[in-house]
Amino acid sequence: MIRTLPALFALLFAAPLLAAPAGQQTLFNFVRPADVVNVATHDASLPQYNAEQTAEGEVLRRITFSPADEPSLVLSPQSGTWDWSQSGAMSLRIQSAMDWALTLYVKVQSSDGKTLVSRIDLPAGPAQTLLVPLQANSPLSQGMKAGPPMPISLDGQRVLLAASSGEIDRSQVVSVTLSMLKPNAAQSILLERFGVQDVEPAIRAAYGELVDAYGQSARARWPEKVSSDEQLKAAAAREQQQLKGWLAERDNSSLDTFGGWNKGPAFEASGFFRTEKRDGRWYLVTPQGHPFYSLGVNTVAPDDNQTYVGGREWMFAALPKAGEPFDKYYGSSDHRTGNGSGEGRHFASGRWYDFYGANLQRTYGTEHFDHQRWVNHTLDRLQAWGFNTVGNWSDEGLADAERVPYTLPLSIVGDYASISTGTDWWGGMPDPFDPRFAMATERAVAIAARDHRDDPWLIGYFADNELAWAGPGDDPKSRYALAYGTLRMTTDVPAKRAFLKQLRDKYRNEEGLSKAWGVQLAGWELMEDPGFEPPMPNPEHPEIEADFKYFQKTFADAYFKTISDSLKWHAPNQLLLGGRYAVSTPEAVASCAQYCDVLSFNMYTLKPQDGYDFAALHALDKPVLITEFNFGSADRGPFWGGVTQLEREEDRSSAYATFLKQAMAEPSIVGVHWFQYLDQPVTGRLLDGENGHFGLVGITDVPFQGFVDNVRKSNLAAVKQLGNAAEQASAAGAVREHEGGKAGPAGEGAGKGAGHAGGHSGNGH
Repeated sequence: MIRTLPALFALLFAAPLLAAPAGQQTLFNFVRPADVVNVATHDASLPQYNAEQTAEGEVLRRITFSPADEPSLVLSPQSGTWDWSQSGAMSLRIQSAMDWALTLYVKVQSSDGKTLVSRIDLPAGPAQTLLVPLQANSPLSQGMKAGPPMPISLDGQRVLLAASSGEIDRSQVVSVTLSMLKPNAAQSILLERFGVQDVEPAIRAAYGELVDAYGQSARARWPEKVSSDEQLKAAAAREQQQLKGWLAERDNSSLDTFGGWNKGPAFEASGFFRTEKRDGRWYLVTPQGHPFYSLGVNTVAPDDNQTYVGGREWMFAALPKAGEPFDKYYGSSDHRTGNGSGEGRHFASGRWYDFYGANLQRTYGTEHFDHQRWVNHTLDRLQAWGFNTVGNWSDEGLADAERVPYTLPLSIVGDYASISTGTDWWGGMPDPFDPRFAMATERAVAIAARDHRDDPWLIGYFADNELAWAGPGDDPKSRYALAYGTLRMTTDVPAKRAFLKQLRDKYRNEEGLSKAWGVQLAGWELMEDPGFEPPMPNPEHPEIEADFKYFQKTFADAYFKTISDSLKWHAPNQLLLGGRYAVSTPEAVASCAQYCDVLSFNMYTLKPQDGYDFAALHALDKPVLITEFNFGSADRGPFWGGVTQLEREEDRSSAYATFLKQAMAEPSIVGVHWFQYLDQPVTGRLLDGENGHFGLVGITDVPFQGFVDNVRKSNLAAVKQLGNAAEQASAAGAVREHEGGKAGPAGEGAGKGAGHAGGHSGNGH
């Protein structure tokens, strides 16, 4: 409780104020103000006499931010600048005066105009000391996507260590601004000491001994958390009994060999997976000719959960020493790629440790990892939980077991040219006009198809993953980032030569292009220069946008046709499952529909309809596969809940059920794939430092029981719903046939795949 003290000043100097942390230099005290700092407000109020005593006995002063675009409080020196070159962080004693968390922004500026910015998620509750590092600092600088929960305890005080980005001259600081963005109503905070102090003790307190011997977060407790080897073994024994029961309940009589629904009308059996549209709904069809809704899980693998430990051993409470048990789970790698996924991240190379592997040995007591045992147990889990597809980046042994259908990625790598669109999370866009791209594609497809081309368990191949088809924003520069990025290249890049040829063929000379684009182009050679910037699309010159669209469609056509042609040659029986879009353009999606059997999207939204305009997809008339979705929370160890983070673990179950229900309601969607099987490491995976809790299973190999139970129920209901829909569609077709309609036994789209550039029948090619 906070008490207002209108006549407090007589009591202020007697009130017990907490001592400042060691090493802190106080520049200004809001409760006992002195003329040493200028205090200015914009759309905010800071009455002179409004000190308040909190329930904890602290005395702080209230500031209220009004509903406005950016209400703010600005602190600046009375004269000159502050020299903070010997300090590590700005400090501020602060408390939310509301019963809810608040989002604040802190901007520190130096005399050269440079700024350092922090977003502060200020929780409700008692006062704490906010520390804003004066040099860019974030969880990524400690090697992980998200940091440990805040506040922490340091010297007996609650400390909120903020992330900061940007750069300032610490010897010439001119202002500190505390602001909110567009509050809907007046919001208040309480402030006391403002100053600077060392930041290293806070970093050590926040990240020190963060991970226990089992690879779990040492900062929290939860039902599945393991504290002993005996607990691990007991959990495994209980789960084994549960799996036996669930597998016995599995209605195998309703499923064909591949998991298709066999209680109803059959589709044409081709011996391989294919697609078919019947009475307005798309289906995947099993090799035995039954409807199949792909319920998949990505990254089902025992060797994809290592985390870097080299240089940050102090974050781990119990890493084994050489010669100790479990010391064989060390290794080394290097993930310094220079791509967007690694920007700002430290600890991206060197020595790593595999807690998951060590925990498997603890559980089963074997001297060496028993791969076949893991495969059998994992497939038991997937089938008991109602899944019927092994998704991307999964262990090869799962496919070899011939128990669950699977998908494979085409990872096309080579020395071909690439185009930057500004996203470049996994790298630039491959230049499909470069002959070296065709060579790399041929090599990748040949390798991928070598052992799988005649495997009926293989649903199909994905054409790469999350390529940067567009820029990171919603503006025209991002929408046409591929065109802009191409024109900025030199003319030794084949894509730029193709774009320039397109423009020459259309406009013939620079005068025609100048008029169409509204520019003064003295000669074609000016466009050949690296860094050429075309004008922005605008209503007065519609040809700019038309030319960009045409090029981007031509680019996408070249990309997908190259892959399609190669796959038709090497694996004519398997489907091409699209590009797993994270960002896309209409041109890229239209090309994918033209050359691939399935459109695939990675959607981190609450329901599929939030991830794309399905009315636009209906016009393309192709089946759609959601190849990544998930929901996470931050209450089961790993600190990141993903793009679609929910408040609690319990919320994940209802979110999964809703997403699947909405997917089933969309007649073009033929399946959804969950990302991913295992939780990511607390301190970040090797690839990019992601440390999310969105697994079905924890780092200890213990499933999240409540979530798994509810996922199972949703999956089983979805398969039954698909069977009912297929039966209804068949019944409707039989009625039409009886009435003299032309629909044959396979109905609309009989025998067609999504059409590998030519409408091949039977298996999609």
